[in-house]
Amino acid sequence: MPAKSSASRRGEGLPSAPFFATPEQRVALARERFFEEGVRPSGLVPELVIQSWARCMGARRAPDEAISFDPVSKARVSTVLARNRLLLEAARSELSELDAALAGTRCKAILTSHDGVVVHATSTDGSDGVLMPIVTRVGVDLGESAIGTGAPGVAARTGEVALVQGAEHYFSGNSVMYCAAAPIRDVRGDVAAVLDLSSESEMFRFDAASMVSLYATAIENRLLAAQARSQLLLRFQASPSLLHTPLAGLAAVNGDGRVAWFNGSGSSLMGCERVPAWDARAEALFGLDVEGLLALSHRGRAQPLRLPNGLTLWVEAQLDGREPALTQPPDAAAIEAAAAEPAAAAAGSAPATLRDANRHLIEQTLTECKGNVSRTARCLGVSRGLLYRRLRAWGLA
Repeated sequence: MPAKSSASRRGEGLPSAPFFATPEQRVALARERFFEEGVRPSGLVPELVIQSWARCMGARRAPDEAISFDPVSKARVSTVLARNRLLLEAARSELSELDAALAGTRCKAILTSHDGVVVHATSTDGSDGVLMPIVTRVGVDLGESAIGTGAPGVAARTGEVALVQGAEHYFSGNSVMYCAAAPIRDVRGDVAAVLDLSSESEMFRFDAASMVSLYATAIENRLLAAQARSQLLLRFQASPSLLHTPLAGLAAVNGDGRVAWFNGSGSSLMGCERVPAWDARAEALFGLDVEGLLALSHRGRAQPLRLPNGLTLWVEAQLDGREPALTQPPDAAAIEAAAAEPAAAAAGSAPATLRDANRHLIEQTLTECKGNVSRTARCLGVSRGLLYRRLRAWGLA
């Protein structure tokens, strides 16, 4: 009796040709090739999924293993929320918008920490399925080491946008889930969090990967801006209408004139690493030193700027990552900080730190106003009392 063909051994309903009636057939064939035949199913499922399967198998996890989601204690929830306070503050607006956008779907938004622990999720009820109310609890670990192949864990592990649908999950018990996730990076370029969209028992009816990537970028930009304390935050793009969108380029400049980091768009626009490995000077990249950039922030609105590389971009400068007022330069808190340390540079020399630059800007504005403190305070957007206190602290009253 002749041996069965390989096509016969694949089981019923699995065609040998590279064309499939349903996505389920494609994934079923991929799982059989990988788990039973030891063959890499390239082209059948995304490469990120195959790599995750390999890591899970290397950890000696069985695909039919039952997954239990550990109960979450109040102490753990409190710790998780405290550690991610800045992230949650930065994400508040986007998460609210995303919940509203998803209101007519069965999808839920989940925000996890860098290691896959849930810190926020859309509220659920009994109609949302069996797994969804469990995986959306704050404190639940959705990392790859805990639940195997899943979009949040893969995105956290690889730093890339991940789409894991149905049986592409490593553990068969999770095959009812459909999820798309995107990483959120911090000022060091490391993954600080992951934003995920998940649906149970229903495939996405929209481009979930594009949507989650867009909102993750918006959250990342807010987080980066919030982390730009004691730095000049630059926003730049070819069009001023894009400066306050997820497409805006961001860069932070230290008091010594060195660019500390770029966001993804800024890195692409400037042709630099997100965290420059070389001594990236703002003057070499943007054509302005710290004093010039502070003067740009003093104008309170975006300005067209021809860069040394010949590209003309619209650039907006903000001090300490704060949203700029239309007519205000550094605000009261920035001027308070300017008086915290004595000036290190001699009069007339270039400011050595941002605090020195703030003092220099105040002195320069006072000179331009011919010593009129009231007019100087109006130009700086602060009260006369605050300005008098600063001047007295510097011995200039």
